[in-house]
Amino acid sequence: MLRSLCIFSLLALVSGCLESSGKMSERADDTSSADYGAPDMDTGDMSDSGGGGSETEDPYFKLPPAATASFVFIANPDRDTVTRIQVPELVVDTRAVGEQPTQVQTTGDYQRAVTLNEGSDDISIIDAESFEVRTIGIRDNFNAMSLSEDGRWAACWYNPNADSAAASGGIQTFNEVSLVNLETGEHTPMVVGFNPRSIRWTPDGHTALVISDASLAVIDLTASTLAPALVPLADDALNAPAAEEVEISPDSNWAFVRQFGTDVIVLVDLHALDATTLPVGDNPTDLDLSPDGSEIAVLSRGAHELWLFDAASPFSPPRVVQTPPDTAYGSLLFAGDGAQGVLYTNASALAQYATWDTTTDTITERSLVKPVKAMAVSPTGGSLLVFHTEGDADDADTSSPFYDAWALTLIDLNDYRQNPMVLPAEPSAYSTSTDGKYGFYLMEGYKFLEVLDFETMLPEEIVLNSAPIFVGTLPETNIAFASQEHELGRISFYTAEEGSLDTVTGFELNAEIDHRE
Repeated sequence: MLRSLCIFSLLALVSGCLESSGKMSERADDTSSADYGAPDMDTGDMSDSGGGGSETEDPYFKLPPAATASFVFIANPDRDTVTRIQVPELVVDTRAVGEQPTQVQTTGDYQRAVTLNEGSDDISIIDAESFEVRTIGIRDNFNAMSLSEDGRWAACWYNPNADSAAASGGIQTFNEVSLVNLETGEHTPMVVGFNPRSIRWTPDGHTALVISDASLAVIDLTASTLAPALVPLADDALNAPAAEEVEISPDSNWAFVRQFGTDVIVLVDLHALDATTLPVGDNPTDLDLSPDGSEIAVLSRGAHELWLFDAASPFSPPRVVQTPPDTAYGSLLFAGDGAQGVLYTNASALAQYATWDTTTDTITERSLVKPVKAMAVSPTGGSLLVFHTEGDADDADTSSPFYDAWALTLIDLNDYRQNPMVLPAEPSAYSTSTDGKYGFYLMEGYKFLEVLDFETMLPEEIVLNSAPIFVGTLPETNIAFASQEHELGRISFYTAEEGSLDTVTGFELNAEIDHRE
């Protein structure tokens, strides 16, 4: 039974204080289960309490090659191999793994790469330096994988909404997870809640959380025998709302769960293994942990409220900030150190956004040239990128150069200067350098790597040899890599400070390197 925390008397006090006083860290909850499709652009009236359809985070992130500061790993599903490219030397090596490696990820400590081999129902664990490969069998027909931040664990499961090369036919289950210790190779299969949506790992590395439709499976990774403890997320398991987002407190004590279509969030005590509902206002559409880890922010679109809970003491009275009553903002981004937040919506054709001063709780609305498809904040928090929809707002000027066109706007979050740009095609992938100096993006069918200088706010186009598929950056560098269409594999490396481009073509067979300045 879920316990409901009654705090309505506290809300009256909070509201009185508000009257007297006047996102994007670019990730979905889990890349394996994120919705990568275009947002549903409902152009209805946003002044109502509900305000449009579902918010969509990160439509530009596709499954990338995996990178460390020294290597890029590329899965080759048609050849059952993984290619490792050493940077900056561009030394190329290829190893056999299991059949149809559809995913490759690197561990947070950069010591290993791991492939999910859907054709042979196993994973391959690759030592980044030696390039030695171990292959461990898992349960059949899994198509999703998550690695723990400490690099010790891999979890695999079946996601019915994901693209899959998994074999059809035979038995298909919807309640199973394979957990693999990447150090020992030990595989532990287990049954969890129905339809696992994502896997999260606590910051202390002691616990794995499997988020399912109606429950949260808590797995103690320090136990001698691994087993899930199921915590119900709803009283009515038959009609449980889908869990859409989960945040974990930095002390690893609490999990905060946002479900679709409710007016509460679910608070899970990860030690007592029980759940409590916390009211947050009508139609919460976004859940975020502040950059310093001190607060959990819940944006309630229907109530036009921003609820802020103490992440370490979630039963303390929340702080409630009123958002503009005539605009149904449904998504939140924190910028930089969290002194500023950005409110926006991509559930409706609204050509504006708002900035939130987290110190004074002042919210200021600002105009845009077009509605929003996605937003991203640079790692330093100084720049905001707005990827716009091709469609326009209802009151758009038909003579505008942005009318019926794809567009991007680069915004300086210090003085809010804008540099809007008309684009020839739809953006398809995006990344930033670790130091926040540069942004990189691609456009569908367009043979260029697009470079944004966040300091000057000026764009630059780098010609590629073929159409790019994915862009990423090497950690702790300003080197971008763009994988491209080529029957034997092609990837380019662009060094922003030097303006140099190196391309490796046919990296599986007699790789050739093309150097261009």
